[in-house]
Amino acid sequence: MSEFRPVATRRAFEDITAQIRDRLMRKSLQSGDRLPAERQLAEQFRVSRNTLREALRSLEIAGLVELKKGASGGAFIREGGGEAVVAGLSDLFRMGAIRPEHLTEARILVGTEVTRLACKRRNKMDLAALEANVRAAQAATGRGETARRAEINYEFHRLLARATRNPVLIVLTDALMEMTRHFVETIGYQPNRYVLPSRRRLLALLRDGDAAGAAKEMEQMLKRLQRSHLASYGKTK
Repeated sequence: MSEFRPVATRRAFEDITAQIRDRLMRKSLQSGDRLPAERQLAEQFRVSRNTLREALRSLEIAGLVELKKGASGGAFIREGGGEAVVAGLSDLFRMGAIRPEHLTEARILVGTEVTRLACKRRNKMDLAALEANVRAAQAATGRGETARRAEINYEFHRLLARATRNPVLIVLTDALMEMTRHFVETIGYQPNRYVLPSRRRLLALLRDGDAAGAAKEMEQMLKRLQRSHLASYGKTK
């Protein structure tokens, strides 16, 4: 690995993170790579170790670097899982920058198109995972495990997103499900007798490869959820 170039003290923090991001973009740094030791990095950048640590912490918060302690520790390039995007959007929702009406609207738009694309790209393993998820949701419903049922339902959307083979849609869906989980915990869990029947209809459409029908089924179900959730939210204000 070639050495990093020295940075200007006035903007050392930005230069360090910019250089590492640039290496990632050019693929000279990849997932799992270990950066040089802290002392060596500080010497290459010609900055104090405190400045270097601040830059590395920023990259860690952004989800690009993982800092490990111990003899085999150090700074490692993380696998690209989109955790920073999920956390960032979730924080915006908690702060009120993203409101419930924004969230539910985005769920309809993204969820509908995710379903359409998943129907075209799904394979036998995707269908098996979705079918197992619906069985688990039915069992949780029968046991009266409301919170567990909700988590299984969120996972259904994540499984659909993974069936698209599109990493952007996967990350967006993960973020939407995390915000939805927080929102539902705020307004309280509700009986959703129409979700399981909709899931069964959707599975049949996915098996048949009916992308238009599957997208329409998902859209109708999400719009019904939107009305229910926003009505409950109005009662809590």
